[in-house]
Amino acid sequence: VRSCLMLAVQADGAVIETIESLGDDPDSLHPVQRAFLEHHGLQCGFCTPGLVLTAKALLERNPSPTEEEIREAIAGNVCRCTGYVYIVDSIAAAAKEMSVARREELVDA
Repeated sequence: VRSCLMLAVQADGAVIETIESLGDDPDSLHPVQRAFLEHHGLQCGFCTPGLVLTAKALLERNPSPTEEEIREAIAGNVCRCTGYVYIVDSIAAAAKEMSVARREELVDA
């Protein structure tokens, strides 16, 4: 949920995930964080936490989104620095990386 649309008291008892909980060390970044870094999805940083968490949520429910589905998922996040091209590229790259990791887990199992 967007924090601007929900009162903190409404989250009582809920699990809250923040950008800081994903990975705060360059060696332990979440695949979405790493993809934003590697594919220039980061700009000023103002929108980054919301976009990264939105992308993570999208990829959890749809591991192989189309470009249109990515754009629709991030439509609620405003970035004033870009035309979203690198952001969309970053999310698509994270989807590919996470898909490869899932396949490797299945092979190892």
